[in-house]
Amino acid sequence: MNETQNHAPAVERRLIVEPGLAARVSAIVEPVLEDLGYRLVRVKVSGSEGCTVQIMAERPDGTMSVGDCETASRALSPVLDTADPIDRAYRLELSSPGIDRPLVRRSDFERYANNVVKIEMEVAAHGRKRFRGMLIGVEGDCARVHRDDAKPEDQADVLLPIEDMADARLVLTDALIAEALRRSKQAERELADEADSPGAQNDNQPPAMGEVPAGHARRHNNFRRTPANKSGRAHHEGD
Repeated sequence: MNETQNHAPAVERRLIVEPGLAARVSAIVEPVLEDLGYRLVRVKVSGSEGCTVQIMAERPDGTMSVGDCETASRALSPVLDTADPIDRAYRLELSSPGIDRPLVRRSDFERYANNVVKIEMEVAAHGRKRFRGMLIGVEGDCARVHRDDAKPEDQADVLLPIEDMADARLVLTDALIAEALRRSKQAERELADEADSPGAQNDNQPPAMGEVPAGHARRHNNFRRTPANKSGRAHHEGD
């Protein structure tokens, strides 16, 4: 066995995953993204206004530039076209997780501690399925949340098993927006420093623009495949 493979760092698995058709798509795209150095955050298949496959991805540090979205989109389009997981025409969207992002890995709950979260449980905990409050941190395989709707007789601090969650995401607050802007500016400074460093090459790639906010997914490789062309290449519609 290759020695390099033995010492390759393990990719942290997602604890909150998609069901059904989205799960089939994620099984196809996740290895491709990992080979490119990205992490899959979420796959969502929507039937509104035609079929849209939305793929959220990020770098291990939580950033995802416009250039990153384009790179991932170009790599995923032919793979999805060959695997053919969806039996109807669809449009592919690549985006960053956005500011009010989903939390899917244990490290997400650690990184975004001290922010407000909304959680929906797949398996009820403490007699309920929906929780909202301050994310305190992680204890073992559970997230500790201080409920903001707890009554005097209720338990305010609750431990919620992450793998029993159906959905967990950050709530948009002023503090969260300020932190996202700070990280974006820091990423822009680092990219500028790299561009100015000796030996930096211009590879004609579009400039990075920091994190792509939720709701502003870049449709770099929108495509539509009709049933008549089911086994053929996807038809690119352009931006």
